[in-house]
Amino acid sequence: MRQNRRHPGQAGPQAAHARATAYRQLRNPFTPQRAFSDDAAAAMHENALRVNETLGIKVLLPEARVLYRQAGALVSEDTQMVRLGREIIREALRTCPRAFQGFGADPGRTVEFAPGTLNFIGGSSCPNASDLERGRRPGSLADLIELTKLSQHFDVLQILGGHVEPQDVPVHVRHYAMMRLQLTLSDKMPHLYSRGSGQVEDGFAMIRLARGLGEDAFRERVYTYTVINSNSPRVLDSSMAQGIIDFARNGQLMVMTPFCLAGAMAPITIAGALTLQHAEALAGITLSQLAHPGAPVLYGSFLSNVDMKSGSPAFGTPAHLQATLGAGQLARLLGLPWRAGAGTAANAVDAQSAWETQFSLWASVLAGANMVLHAAGWMEGGLTNSYEKCIIDIEVLQMLAELCAAPPADAAALGFEAIAEVAPGGHFFAAAHTMARYRTAFYEPLIGDISNFGTWKENGARTATERARDKWQRVLAEFTPPPAAAACAEALDAFIARRTEEGGAPPLT
Repeated sequence: MRQNRRHPGQAGPQAAHARATAYRQLRNPFTPQRAFSDDAAAAMHENALRVNETLGIKVLLPEARVLYRQAGALVSEDTQMVRLGREIIREALRTCPRAFQGFGADPGRTVEFAPGTLNFIGGSSCPNASDLERGRRPGSLADLIELTKLSQHFDVLQILGGHVEPQDVPVHVRHYAMMRLQLTLSDKMPHLYSRGSGQVEDGFAMIRLARGLGEDAFRERVYTYTVINSNSPRVLDSSMAQGIIDFARNGQLMVMTPFCLAGAMAPITIAGALTLQHAEALAGITLSQLAHPGAPVLYGSFLSNVDMKSGSPAFGTPAHLQATLGAGQLARLLGLPWRAGAGTAANAVDAQSAWETQFSLWASVLAGANMVLHAAGWMEGGLTNSYEKCIIDIEVLQMLAELCAAPPADAAALGFEAIAEVAPGGHFFAAAHTMARYRTAFYEPLIGDISNFGTWKENGARTATERARDKWQRVLAEFTPPPAAAACAEALDAFIARRTEEGGAPPLT
């Protein structure tokens, strides 16, 4: 049977018996795990409230300081410091939605953010791209187009990301190219950076054009998301604060993710780093609700440690896992859906990159994260998005997704008749139970090679990285955008031409 194994994307006489998969709407089957006792998690929350109340956070955007002041916060215009009382935070948390949906162009691409849901996003915000054919290079629009096609192709990546920064496009018009390719190549929910109200409003307008929505209808549902990073420790800069306000007032999803690294931008202890991360997340979430009560938000965590010898960020470490589990406890304490992240500091597509990414993925899954960012392709601590690593990581994600569906355990699956059919010392290869199921019983590897050594050597002795290269090349060669997505190109191009002639939208600094 192994010689007749049909790999994904290869048609053949057994095509009618292809194994069905369901990777679009995943439900996490695992009970959320803990790194700390409930009392310790509650103490971190109390400590974070104390940080916001007595130490405060520096907020660079005047409009944000006005909103905080109107809610009763203590605001110093001289120092730009905002001290938030716990009652202000408590009221903001009360208005946060506990569950909501995100929408793409296809209803089948709807994603949920609620207890037990699980959504993966490929590596994002990388300044460089890399593959075996072209090497490591500054990210370009062509790279972003290809990585978006890969993200669209694989159902296990349920949401698009800003997979690489297209540095060959001027910054004042870059957002047009980035949103256009997402809307014309994919039917999944797109990503939008918060780089000033001008760019955000342009992005919203393009989504409305592509989806055929008026402004009111657009605000009623989540059609895009942004990730907001506070500048740890305890600074919320102007573009991030403006993004919080803009997304809240338009009903779009804001993922509040302080980027803390224990020992560098946060205390060296995991509990102390989580306290700081929690305080900053609470401040950003509160601002969203002050701008528009009921605005959709995700609590975000991407806390790991640094190498104390060099200061370099580390990912996929025991500290990363403990921090992710602890963040999940804090998110559940608040009752909010939340985002975690995978990653690796490895500089090559090698064993280190695999184990660090897999370890951080398991941390996110076991912590109960609803959104897992940087789940495929992300390496060098976020400096590079690798095409081969993207495919290797997708293999792992699909295997994780397989665990989201409980294996059958009905009378037929229990196999009493099969056991009775096979004599002691026999085998089950030809049993009726096996013959009825062998084509679809097990996961079909995407690039994994489970042949014996002789067969593997006869087939060229290719490594997993080489097989990953072959896979992404086939996917790109055969890619066809969803018809509904491609159909919106003309309207988007007219909008982009007009806005470019008007000067585009420089980012907010």
